[in-house]
Amino acid sequence: MRVAALSDIHGNLPALEAVLAEIEGEDFDAIVVAGDTVAGPWPVEVFDAVVRLDAVIVGGNADRAVLEREEGFGPGHAWCADRLDAARLESIAAWPLTHELDIDGLGHVLVCHSTPESDMPIYTRITPDTEVVDLFAEVAADVVVCGHTHMQYDRLLSTGLRIVNPGSIGMPYEGAPGAYWAVLGPDVEMRRTEYDTAAAAEAIGALGAPAEQQVEMLLEPPDPVETTEYFESLRGS
Repeated sequence: MRVAALSDIHGNLPALEAVLAEIEGEDFDAIVVAGDTVAGPWPVEVFDAVVRLDAVIVGGNADRAVLEREEGFGPGHAWCADRLDAARLESIAAWPLTHELDIDGLGHVLVCHSTPESDMPIYTRITPDTEVVDLFAEVAADVVVCGHTHMQYDRLLSTGLRIVNPGSIGMPYEGAPGAYWAVLGPDVEMRRTEYDTAAAAEAIGALGAPAEQQVEMLLEPPDPVETTEYFESLRGS
């Protein structure tokens, strides 16, 4: 079984379309999406695209923020909610926190946005092993595929649990533009798909979407080392 793992699309349709064009040129058995799908400039179009793919989608904190019309950091959660009709919002509300599947070469895989219990905890590639082990103490899986922090990594915990973050399709914190994702099976292969981020930023501006921070990050992606250190400071606060 060969699976495309996507996460943190954040309503970025051009980035998603670029990745899907690459996926269509290869042989995949399934697509999983690890949350934060619709909170961004093209919520309806991105929702429809992933649903058409028959992708397995788990919910993320930004998806929940759209449902709850939260204010604060993020690309206009209420603005996104206003564009999603009742049927789509109902579908988003039904997205589970987790999905489990078996992948040849990797074993039993659990997909979630952050942890199986919550879409909010922050942990990174450098979070101390003991703390990440505690977060997944009840997980009976060989691999956890997560999102949330928008940076690719693949780490093995002392317990033998493997944590894989495929990065972000729509708003990466990698220091270089592109759409980041991963291939699962028989091992893990990190991918970066190039697309015209300047054109995407211009299109977002033309939409009038309240996504200024996303535009800035597309044009000047945050440095992963600095972002990791920032997330670690939040986690320790």
